[in-house]
Amino acid sequence: MTGSDVVQAIRRAVAAAGDPERAVAQQRYMKSEIPFRGISSAELTALLRPILADPAHRIAARGEWDAAVRDLWDSATHREERYAAIALTGHRAYRAWQDPEAVPLYEHLVRTGAWWDLVDPVASNRVGPILRAHHDAVAPVVRAWSTDADLWVRRTAILSQLTFRHDTDTALLRACVEPNLADGSFWVRKAIGWALRQYARTDPEWVRETVAAYGDRLSGLSRREALKHL
Repeated sequence: MTGSDVVQAIRRAVAAAGDPERAVAQQRYMKSEIPFRGISSAELTALLRPILADPAHRIAARGEWDAAVRDLWDSATHREERYAAIALTGHRAYRAWQDPEAVPLYEHLVRTGAWWDLVDPVASNRVGPILRAHHDAVAPVVRAWSTDADLWVRRTAILSQLTFRHDTDTALLRACVEPNLADGSFWVRKAIGWALRQYARTDPEWVRETVAAYGDRLSGLSRREALKHL
């Protein structure tokens, strides 16, 4: 089966499900230009599981996988199709392709997704694991993203080590945070605080010292988030 066949199978399943009343509420809450079908996260997971697990739906070539993800994402008529595209990227059948070669695909999802519900799982669950496994190759890319004109790319850089705990590269974390200390965007300031708060679970003293060193350069929002559990 080709990547196009998988995309069509997913679209059919998504189109046949949902709750119109819930869809209206979801779109309003998410402030999304793309409408929803009204499928909950748990329902979508259950809907996709047999499609993605079926050997008959397996995509054999990396290029077809990349193209299928982009097709499902770029041609989405409803937001659940973009959630499905993220699920397709992370399925265990395609684990071997989670390497630096996949980073441009994830950058595309971030730039075109441009909202927290799409960007954050890509940042922490897709870019992050690749950064951890291929640090020397991917760290320079993440560092460059920290000064990108696109705030969602910068947010991705800041959140890329969110799950790393003891594996956190604190020099890289600082390199992603510091160019954004003066940024007025809620989404960037929140990301800075979130990243520091998560690392505080591993090294609270480092976070306290870092917050103190940043002083007034750190926004009140970032400071409150960083010190929330300290």
